[in-house]
Amino acid sequence: MKILWIDLNSSYAHSSLALPALHAQMKEQTDIEWSVVSATINENVGMIVDEIQRYQPDVLAATAWLFNHEILMHVLSRAKALLPKACIILGGPEFLGENEAFLRSHPYIDCVFRGEGEEVFPRWVSCWNRPEEWKNITGLCYLDTESRYCDNGLARVLSFNELTSPEESEFFNWGKPFVQLETTRGCFNTCAFCVSGGEKPVRTLSMEAIRNRLQTIHHHGIKDVRVLDRTFNFNSRRAKELLQLFLEFHPHIRFHLEIHPALLTEELKDMLQTLPKGLLHLEAGIQSLREGVLQKSLRMGKLSEALSGLQFLCSLDNMETHADLIAGLPLYKLNEIFEDIRTLAEFRAGEIQLESLKLLPGTEMRRKATELNIRFSPLPPYEVLQTDDITPGELQIARRLSRLLDAFYNTPAWQDLTRTLILSEPEFLIRFLDYLTQASLIDQPMSLEKRGLVLYEFCRKHYPSYQLDASITWIEAGMSLKKQPAERVKTKRQTPPESWEVLYGYYQENLRLCFLPTDEEGQHGYWFGFETETQRLTPVFKAQS
Repeated sequence: MKILWIDLNSSYAHSSLALPALHAQMKEQTDIEWSVVSATINENVGMIVDEIQRYQPDVLAATAWLFNHEILMHVLSRAKALLPKACIILGGPEFLGENEAFLRSHPYIDCVFRGEGEEVFPRWVSCWNRPEEWKNITGLCYLDTESRYCDNGLARVLSFNELTSPEESEFFNWGKPFVQLETTRGCFNTCAFCVSGGEKPVRTLSMEAIRNRLQTIHHHGIKDVRVLDRTFNFNSRRAKELLQLFLEFHPHIRFHLEIHPALLTEELKDMLQTLPKGLLHLEAGIQSLREGVLQKSLRMGKLSEALSGLQFLCSLDNMETHADLIAGLPLYKLNEIFEDIRTLAEFRAGEIQLESLKLLPGTEMRRKATELNIRFSPLPPYEVLQTDDITPGELQIARRLSRLLDAFYNTPAWQDLTRTLILSEPEFLIRFLDYLTQASLIDQPMSLEKRGLVLYEFCRKHYPSYQLDASITWIEAGMSLKKQPAERVKTKRQTPPESWEVLYGYYQENLRLCFLPTDEEGQHGYWFGFETETQRLTPVFKAQS
């Protein structure tokens, strides 16, 4: 038989683990011919379908999730028209809930899997063309020959540690900038908005298995590993063992982790402080800084402990910690979102990610949407449209606020100035958001230079006391000294003053100096030194006179 996998991702950087994870369990079966068509959601549907039909497969398989769902349906409906005898099977997060409505509205889909497929997919393949035997496949949902809905429950892999690793499959993609390493299945937490909420039991890989897989990953020259562990520190002892293991691969590999700030033990804190810079990149799940919101969302952990833990993580200079907020959670008001952003900026979070709540299939919050009076889109990505605590208009403000944070706070070049303005000027976020919206810039892609120009112009008009800070930020970001933010900068034949206060770097005579005066007489100001022999655009020296 011939199986064709449609590997449809949201961007070039992303790659699904589903194909190599399934293929690895079946790679010894010589009677199966595997093929794959890889594409992104931005590619032409007709081109993708044309490539699919050339293989003339018996089975078409794919993983569906909220960001590829729509395009995947366009691809599959056309593929079925060209390949009417092919059997189409889907899996993924989109099918963790009720699947009858989907199957009835998409008759070209033969069946879908709910849950984890490594153990049951091979069993389905053995009877793919005998639908009368599908009733024995756990997790499979389908319509029988009399159009009756058949639901075989939820598939769970219990022998997780015994699975053949995805890296052993010929379809594992080593050409991406990062790879994913799943060290745990399940989650101890019960978050009502998460597909892993209450996913029990929690199953783990042994340290030796993780070490062997990391050695393979290192052998392929991969420098970034995203650890798929819903809460890395749910078990403090295991977390410390993993960190010790990760140290074996420093400085060759950087690890991205999801960490629960409320569950940081003193022993784990001590270890985190001693790790070398660059080893870890942390995603701290916080969602909201409101006790009532977290309780309504069934998230475990005390808010006071979460805030204390988050403040500790953000204070570490040997790693960067990103924090996330979710607009649309029950009881979460727009003004509280603005206040929480200010708090996270005060903590000096490396990034502040503001997302809109999506009511994903299979989640507790989706099941209770009516009870909670949450209105949401019935189509992917299932975003919340209104709650008792936030209006549709306010959710759009939150969406635009997320764009602002990504463009300015989450961009290293403009972060310090943006953070200063957030903390020093209570109305800054509201005023700047209105400025960007009125100028039709908030939804437009802007280059790094364009963002710097916009921030400088906004300060010049609305916060003139920060105009100098905006100019300094522009210069230190390596932007052109011929543009408006640097209009006061003197660049020709600048010689050092008799004395200055060095702020960073070391002065050498071969540096090209420029001077930004801070008074009308030009007696005081900032000096910046640039290397002349390299292509580096940012200054290596700064002093004040």
